[in-house]
Amino acid sequence: MRYDAIIVGGGFAGLQAAIQLGRYSVHRVLVIDAGAGRSTLCRSYHNIIGWPDGVSGEELRSKGRQQAETAGVEFITDKIISAQKSEDRFLLTGQQGQQYEGTTLLLATGVMDRFPELPGMKATMGRTLYVCPDCDGYEIENRQTVLLGSGDAGANMAFVLRERTGDLIYINHEREPVSLENIDRLLREGIRYIEKAAAEIVHENDGCIRHVVMEDGENIPAERGFIAFGKNPVHSELAAQLGVTLHKNRHVEANKRSLMTNVEHLWVAGDIAVHAEQATVAMGEGAIAGIWMNKVLKKLNPPKLPESQHAVCSPKAIN
Repeated sequence: MRYDAIIVGGGFAGLQAAIQLGRYSVHRVLVIDAGAGRSTLCRSYHNIIGWPDGVSGEELRSKGRQQAETAGVEFITDKIISAQKSEDRFLLTGQQGQQYEGTTLLLATGVMDRFPELPGMKATMGRTLYVCPDCDGYEIENRQTVLLGSGDAGANMAFVLRERTGDLIYINHEREPVSLENIDRLLREGIRYIEKAAAEIVHENDGCIRHVVMEDGENIPAERGFIAFGKNPVHSELAAQLGVTLHKNRHVEANKRSLMTNVEHLWVAGDIAVHAEQATVAMGEGAIAGIWMNKVLKKLNPPKLPESQHAVCSPKAIN
């Protein structure tokens, strides 16, 4: 079966694009999702309009899928391992050899945060342990905060967080080198620096952090936490296979207005693109990509106008 539009990735960008395309009511749309991603880890997003008390990534994804399915969008659970393009179509291959064919393609495959598999890490993610200072710096205002990170990536995050709280500890979990300049700045700004591994994040049942247990048994008390390990994997392999231009950090470059890449009829949206990695931005980009995909599809296959629902009066009837 050939689809008008295939979306790879069922996170916020992919789902918003699917909803946008489905609501045009004329396109056959397929979302292919591996079932895991950055948004599945966050227990509570606090900066999304309409959810002042927070909402989990899983809940948003579930409701988004239901909304897209109501508009006629199809979903398949699979992981795409290869992608090819001919003159007028994209051919995608899944893990078990299943093939999918589409006229247009949106890659919303995202980024995955790199972090150690510590007990308590996932249970607190998005509740009292955060990733993005633009999204959740607000949550640590004047609170006892611990930052788990690696090398200069963690140090640079510490300087950003220092603007929010005066009680900040940076734990260089991986013991990666930190520049002398950054070591000096940590000292000047009153940020305690610990260069040893953590063993566990101890928390309450509601995900509130109590303290971090270090490998030597020391307990580091904390109310809030951040992670900053750097070198987050960017899932741009399919884009590279299709000949898309990649930024030096392996994010995908695209037209700033339409989000179409240098490969005709191929779009990107969300964290895979060159932009600020935020949930709300991903949603907006998904909608933009969906709008422009619809424009192209209408040119390729002009839709039939719906029949008029009103009787047309003849001149005789008028007389």
